[in-house]
Amino acid sequence: MAEALKVGVAGLGTVGMSVVQLLAKHAAQIARKSGRAVAVTAVSARDRGKDRGFDVSTLEWFSDPVEMAEKAQIDIFVELIGGDSGPAKDSVRAALKRGVHVVTANKALLARHGVDLAVLAEDNNACLNYEAAVAGGIPIVKTLRESMSGNDISRVYGILNGTCNYILTRMEAEGIGFEECLAEAQRLGYAEADPTFDVEGNDTAHKLAILTSLAFGTKIADDDIYMEGITSISTADIQAADELGFRIKLLGVAQRTETGIEQRVHPTMVPKTSAIARIDGVLNAVAVDGDFVGEIVLVGPGAGGNATASSVVADIADIARGDETPVLGMPAADLKEYRRARMRMHEGGYYIRLSVYDRPGAFAEIARSMGDAGISLESIVQKRHSADEAPAKYDAEVPQPVILITYETTEVAIKEALEAIMSKGVVAEQPQLIRIEKLN
Repeated sequence: MAEALKVGVAGLGTVGMSVVQLLAKHAAQIARKSGRAVAVTAVSARDRGKDRGFDVSTLEWFSDPVEMAEKAQIDIFVELIGGDSGPAKDSVRAALKRGVHVVTANKALLARHGVDLAVLAEDNNACLNYEAAVAGGIPIVKTLRESMSGNDISRVYGILNGTCNYILTRMEAEGIGFEECLAEAQRLGYAEADPTFDVEGNDTAHKLAILTSLAFGTKIADDDIYMEGITSISTADIQAADELGFRIKLLGVAQRTETGIEQRVHPTMVPKTSAIARIDGVLNAVAVDGDFVGEIVLVGPGAGGNATASSVVADIADIARGDETPVLGMPAADLKEYRRARMRMHEGGYYIRLSVYDRPGAFAEIARSMGDAGISLESIVQKRHSADEAPAKYDAEVPQPVILITYETTEVAIKEALEAIMSKGVVAEQPQLIRIEKLN
């Protein structure tokens, strides 16, 4: 058997500790499957004295990850620091410049600098693997880079953030509001103290940008993503979706269109019968539409130390095996410039919740505005307030919730119709708009 592959791990947080423990626990199995032993020989972290469940005294210690990348006698540099700049970026660049292979779980780094790092890796005959950067333990990167290379992909979409999926699942199951669900997610460790990055869609957008590049052979364009979070989703929307045969999920969707590639992150109504609708709690799921294979769906844990470590070690094993795949599925020089589809030309069905004053002619104004924009309505549902919410006596100035479901139309038409409705003075607040995704 060849000489053992030497690994340096930068970042000994939850994932880093799991990587070291996994490599030790399954050392013999990994050696048999990859044809080469793998050993952690160097680590980098801030606190050397912290108890991490394994002995670091036998390992070369670096307080500076960049120094480890530049000087440690290692074959693979594993970056688990996080962030799109600073030590994470500098250490990865330093390793690649030396021709040291890199494995990372850093989605932000790849979304911002992935193409430049791919060029650097190729110029120095080094691998840059990142299975753990998207959807944790789900092998979606390998699937797109290798398994589906014979397919023309038309769409990739999925639930890419466990925090948001947990919150939406709890809101539906228990009928409680967003803020209460978020607080519970924070208590359980599913959400950060500052959850903005998750609930506003940024985390999903970073992952989607990487998937888009792999699926369509384009340069990564993380700044060209339409993005909405889940903070506006109410229990009324959750209940209405259930009654109409849908569930609400935060989806990241990349789709080829006639005007370019759509990249969008937003709450989405998905049919209860679809595979993606059945994904609950903190699980992730990614679906890919290929012209020969049809649709495939991969489901699994999207975060957590062990799940993420599983993907990191899979990348290490590929390198030990001698597998070399272009970083973004093809040589960086062959990647096309990303051409963004105009979101206003997006086509699909829409759920619209209006708060309508019960005045004569109000419905006529709504119908006229929709008709003038060329929008056909599949259904109109007027939902009276519950007994607890209703005023003591009838008052025409107390708005009533009205739900519209449209047939397929364009984003520009919907926006035009809603602007017209708002100008008529028949609704009390900004309409709620949720897109409906056509899924199997």
